[in-house]
Amino acid sequence: MTGNLIKPASAGSLSSVSVLSSVPASLSVIVPMLNEQSSLPELLVHLSSLQAEHPALEIVLVDGGSHDESVAMAEAAGFRVVHSSRGRARQMNAGAQASYGECLLFLHADTRLPSQAIKHLQQALEHGSWGRFDVSVSGSARMLHVVGFMINLRSRLSGIATGDQAMFMRRKRFEQVGGFPDQPLMEDIELSKRLRRYEHPQCLRARVTTSGRRWMDYGVWRTIFLMWRLRWAYWRGVSAEQLAKLYI
Repeated sequence: MTGNLIKPASAGSLSSVSVLSSVPASLSVIVPMLNEQSSLPELLVHLSSLQAEHPALEIVLVDGGSHDESVAMAEAAGFRVVHSSRGRARQMNAGAQASYGECLLFLHADTRLPSQAIKHLQQALEHGSWGRFDVSVSGSARMLHVVGFMINLRSRLSGIATGDQAMFMRRKRFEQVGGFPDQPLMEDIELSKRLRRYEHPQCLRARVTTSGRRWMDYGVWRTIFLMWRLRWAYWRGVSAEQLAKLYI
């Protein structure tokens, strides 16, 4: 899969009421992965627990060409694995196409959902067509708590969600805006922009927990500066392909 699911519709072409009139009856969790062997056992335990609580839940892991034992481990644990070309946007689009849920939840491999996440999500979709959770960044550095707070505040004010916040949406809305754009970076930002043309996200206070490894390895302040620099450049029109060369 190399492109969008469908051509994005204009904001005025379909009304929210006519297209999105009921709470989704089914939910698919899409998890992109690439060489996740070291962290996969914890993820699989988390997903197994989630599915035990919600037997009807569909979970689709999308591999982007792992060279380790990620696929074998996931399949041995009983999970369905879909194969896709590399790239988080492409993988998530492929997972969406291969799934059946009326609602889609995109979960990064290093992110964990809070308790009662599905209940919170379903309640949110009674009031809107898309949303995200608040996020908490794990790690020993105290500054990571501030990082999470600032991500949540910025998202709430701007109506822009990030992948680390476990974005969710009704399938009809996802397809209506063309899915994730086929770009190597900022795919979550661009998708949020498209979705925001219809409505602002449902911003859940319940928190997902995402790994702070990136901040810890590269340095918290250096990472903060880099991310703001990339977002500023993207806002000014620099292409995602150019920015991907600077990404850690």
